[in-house]
Amino acid sequence: MMNLAELKADRKLVNEIDWHMTPEKAVTMFLEWGTGWYDYKDYNFINSHNDEKIYFVLFDWEEPPQATLIDRTTKGAEEVAKVTVPKDLFFEACEEDGYRTGVGVHPLNKSLKEWMRKEIDGPPLDFSYGN
Repeated sequence: MMNLAELKADRKLVNEIDWHMTPEKAVTMFLEWGTGWYDYKDYNFINSHNDEKIYFVLFDWEEPPQATLIDRTTKGAEEVAKVTVPKDLFFEACEEDGYRTGVGVHPLNKSLKEWMRKEIDGPPLDFSYGN
């Protein structure tokens, strides 16, 4: 599992991060049962078994608060890196997403994406790939 310094050094991986991907979108894209929460005409599904998405998620049970970089394929999801994040930004993102019984996985909000992008010297969010 990579840490912040290792992630920052892997420029190819940093440039592949889909800053617009969320845990719900990933399930809809990669798992046939999906969530059905998205308007299908506005979202692309995978085209082959070679498709992959790299994105961050928050697990609200972790201490210290961290953002986890996920590599999702049709075969499953692999945790690639963990980056400790500021508590206030972590809890703001979780609160903004909302807490649901039995669900402890959240997307990064805009503030946390900007913080993370600066930490890893990622491309501007407006130029990142994704929907």
